[in-house]
Amino acid sequence: MEFRYDVIVVGAGHAGCEAAAAAARMGAETVLITMDMNKIAQMSCNPAVGGIAKGQIVREIDALGGWMGRVTDDCAIQFRMLNRSKGPAMWSPRAQCDRGKYIWRWREILENLPHLHIWQDQAMELLVDAAAVRGVRTLMGCDFLAPTVVVCAGTFLNGLMHIGGVKIAGGRVAEPASTGFGESIARHGIRIGRMKTGTPVRIDGRTVHFDDLTRQDGENTQDAAVRSTFSFLSSDRPTLPQLPCWTLFSTPECHEVLRAGLPYSPLYNGQIQSIGPRYCPSIETKLVTFPEREQHQLFLEPEGTNTQEYYLNGFSSSLPLDVQIRALRKIPALRDVEVYRPGYAIEYDYFDPTQLRHTLESKVVDGLFLAGQVNGTTGYEEAAGQGLVAGVNAALKCSHSSPFVMRRDESYIGVLIDDLVTKGVDEPYRMFTSRAEYRILLRQDNADERLTERSYEMGLATRERYDTWCRKRDDIAALLDFASKYSIKADKINDALTSLGTAPLERGCRLVDLLGRPELTFANLAPHLPALREKLGDCDPSVAEEAEITIKYSGYIKREREYADKILRLENIRIKGKLDYNSIESLSTEARQKLTRIDPETLAQASRIPGVSPSDVNVLLLLMRR
Repeated sequence: MEFRYDVIVVGAGHAGCEAAAAAARMGAETVLITMDMNKIAQMSCNPAVGGIAKGQIVREIDALGGWMGRVTDDCAIQFRMLNRSKGPAMWSPRAQCDRGKYIWRWREILENLPHLHIWQDQAMELLVDAAAVRGVRTLMGCDFLAPTVVVCAGTFLNGLMHIGGVKIAGGRVAEPASTGFGESIARHGIRIGRMKTGTPVRIDGRTVHFDDLTRQDGENTQDAAVRSTFSFLSSDRPTLPQLPCWTLFSTPECHEVLRAGLPYSPLYNGQIQSIGPRYCPSIETKLVTFPEREQHQLFLEPEGTNTQEYYLNGFSSSLPLDVQIRALRKIPALRDVEVYRPGYAIEYDYFDPTQLRHTLESKVVDGLFLAGQVNGTTGYEEAAGQGLVAGVNAALKCSHSSPFVMRRDESYIGVLIDDLVTKGVDEPYRMFTSRAEYRILLRQDNADERLTERSYEMGLATRERYDTWCRKRDDIAALLDFASKYSIKADKINDALTSLGTAPLERGCRLVDLLGRPELTFANLAPHLPALREKLGDCDPSVAEEAEITIKYSGYIKREREYADKILRLENIRIKGKLDYNSIESLSTEARQKLTRIDPETLAQASRIPGVSPSDVNVLLLLMRR
């Protein structure tokens, strides 16, 4: 049979779900092809969303009209704001989730979206004609035809799992690998490579001695006074019972067992040749890299409200099963531990992301979009962000509309995609705040300010979301106006300032001037200023938070905005297709090679390519002026 659609999405992981939902929301008739409808948005590794820089990405997905933030809020069993001790540019939300409920909440959403259809099957071949996508052929012999295809295959392309000497073909434990589909893409000139990741053991909570662990509660309870959600549309209270996580440490005795097993580790005996994530190392890698350490911190994280299954964060391993269990039992709290399944490593195919445009469309095959781990990234959030951008652009391409490109000064998603298509990857790419040069502009609290209006104009964000942002925008402006006009007499506030650990005033000032002091906040000044207390009573906590950050960091924000605008001028100088780099002898040899291979869209992108020096950029700028 033949089925015709506008957009085909292959794979229903975090990238595929966001891609399919976004394309359908844009009005494109979309089909989502998945091998198992009961594993939609499966959390293959840890049952958590967010974290450092990742939480900002989830807020951006939400501000654009994506679903990850809302699903997380519906399924969260613990919420924390990381890096509170640092500046607001570093604050990052993170939530533990109920893994099972997360799957079913996503499925409920997708099954009820207009324009979206789901088909349970396995993609076997990408159909291409004259360097343009025609569709996908499946294992059941169906031909799905469409002008655009979004591939979000995760770790399933020729996936191979390793547990000691045991090798099992699969994209995830107990799920088959996809064979042949990656090759059907690569044969059209798309470069393919191999990467590795891993996951820890899953533990039966009934066999854990919790008295020997340190309890780690989240920031929220049912009656907490803090906002504990990802989505700008969610209520500020969790809907599920909140559960603790637990911390523990490996021991020297545990390390002895692990070291004795290293000859049987696929990572060190040559069985695995591909590159794994630098910033999420296995426990055996930690022992080899830091031989002097006598302990490593571990986190025991619940998988849900109605299960005894726990995830042992920090103990990713591909060692033999017996080695993993014997090592775990050398940790006091795990001395009687039983496991549901061991940790394992997995190798999989990925495609060179420098062959993509910033829309995530292939430069080689027209209409082919790639998103998620197939682009060499790691993490649910990085995948979901790419999926949303790919899904939107696939839908826009079908309607012959202008593409949607996110800038580096606009979002972490923009930083992620620009890094991928400009620099490529030589190891699984993970987002960090340090990768963004405009961190103070890209905070987790202002994602709606940066993105919602643009998304609404494009047709992705709903009217409800846009109106929510407009109300917040107006409330922030009103609070900033109040702070700039509210005068405070020195004799009325000095006793309070002394009690708050800051110097008294010599003369009166405005509230905005007081808030410039690091010790002072809206919250600790409100008890002493009745007018402020009344004003805050009408505000959502997120309004006060963003207004306060705007006041305290106004100088930094202005300086970073000015620098971003300066760089943006280079973004407007388009060079693609205008220069023959190999013929420009004044460029360095490395610059000629890199520019030819990546073929950057703009002068700003060219300046970010490793090996292209400032003098090379000046040469290009001079040629473009001519």
